[in-house]
Amino acid sequence: MLGEYRITGRRAAEIADSVERGVGSGALPPGHTLPALRDLAGRLGVNPNTVAAAYRTLRERGIVETAGRRGTRVRSRPASAPRQAMRSDVPHGARDLANGNPDPALLPPLDAALAEAAAHYARRPTLYGDPAVDEELATQARSAFDADGVPGGPVAVTSGSLDAVERVLAAHLRPGDAVAVEDPGWAGILDLAPALGLRMVPVRVDDEGPVPGDVEQALVRGARALAVTSRAQNPTGAAVGPARARALRGLLAAHPDTLLIEDDHGHGIVDAPFHTLAGTTARWAVLRSSAKSHGPDLRVAVVTGDALTLDRLRGRQALGPGWVSLLLQRAVAHLWREHAVDPRTVAGSYGRRRTGLLAELTRRGVTCHGKSGMNVWVPVPDETAAVAALQRAGWAVAPGARFRVATPPAIRVTVSGIDVGELPTLADAVATALRPAEARRFG
Repeated sequence: MLGEYRITGRRAAEIADSVERGVGSGALPPGHTLPALRDLAGRLGVNPNTVAAAYRTLRERGIVETAGRRGTRVRSRPASAPRQAMRSDVPHGARDLANGNPDPALLPPLDAALAEAAAHYARRPTLYGDPAVDEELATQARSAFDADGVPGGPVAVTSGSLDAVERVLAAHLRPGDAVAVEDPGWAGILDLAPALGLRMVPVRVDDEGPVPGDVEQALVRGARALAVTSRAQNPTGAAVGPARARALRGLLAAHPDTLLIEDDHGHGIVDAPFHTLAGTTARWAVLRSSAKSHGPDLRVAVVTGDALTLDRLRGRQALGPGWVSLLLQRAVAHLWREHAVDPRTVAGSYGRRRTGLLAELTRRGVTCHGKSGMNVWVPVPDETAAVAALQRAGWAVAPGARFRVATPPAIRVTVSGIDVGELPTLADAVATALRPAEARRFG
């Protein structure tokens, strides 16, 4: 039953827009089953193929999903309500440990890099038809990939990591295809997959990365792609070690048609070694962003992969934005050439805060995770209660629901905004927030 809401329209686009308006207004709530194709076609007086085209458009937008015999229904959390919106306002005076930002004190100054890029522009402005990738940046990126054992391949530049992931997925997958995603995992990918009309197959993550048994099940179940965060995994801090990398490479070798996307999120901010999975499948991409190491506003990520994947990525990019600003690319090339960021120093700073918090929480009997990077993942019995209790204590943390598909509740604490001396106070607050509330009787 549709209640008071009536789907209208004669053309597929009109019908799809009508449904989307109903979803946006709340008249068609999450989980609501839409009419069968022929039923709605009869009500509207249109061909069933027209309704089928409308439903297909809605699936591609991430608004609805097809649930087999249960028909087509509104997604439990449509793409118009991204996980990043699942945040609480930081109360006045509270410390914000929820935003996931790097420590500004560890970001390099950009004056010299931007001045050099501007001087290059003054000598020769970038014009239509010029190469889309700065030669020095590509050379530096390829050299770093080579040093870490990443197979040879061309280099592209995208506007951040998520832009790269979207273009790689779109290069090979179509709406309805399944993609294996880390659970818990990066909210950006968990939003992007349904927005592209893809089905997510969650893969559990432990301190060593994706659990091999879950990966194998996902591939056997038909997942056409696997997205892996190599180190400093967001939100758990997992880092793929040599044994786990061997196990995952073995699984991928048995499924050579799988598209592998490897996000080296920790490049430049961790000292854990990089153990690549690339090269075990025919289609693959490895990407590295400057966001956490040099600043999110630079919006520059470098990508390498097999020739076909990179060709499709660059071709689609040419039809959209065309290229990432060469001014920004040259600024990043300058920062890399001048070693503006020392990964050991940055990793040490985050590591002292992260391992310090882990130690303080462990002493208080709190289970926690954070092998690398700037986040600590704390399982909790009730996310809402834990987040609210910590806010009252003056600490704003991220609810785990932003990052979860099927795994149990947790909170994410970003350590980049806290000093080592404050860790005992924070750990006390977390331990208190996790204690069961005292039973109370009311007369």
